[in-house]
Amino acid sequence: MDKNLSPREHEVVQYMCKGLTNDEIAKEINIKTSTVKAHLKSVYKKLNVKNRVEAILYFIKK
Repeated sequence: MDKNLSPREHEVVQYMCKGLTNDEIAKEINIKTSTVKAHLKSVYKKLNVKNRVEAILYFIKK
């Protein structure tokens, strides 16, 4: 995983890459869906990608 991401961002990304929705991720790690969205927004910014698909592709290529 990318070194610039926080541990929680890493966790959210791992579930995202497994195909979970934001709601499913929130339930899995016991946080609000809005918090998942905030983590993903931060991840997208740090990785310089625009969306979920680009983020997943970033990690597939790594």
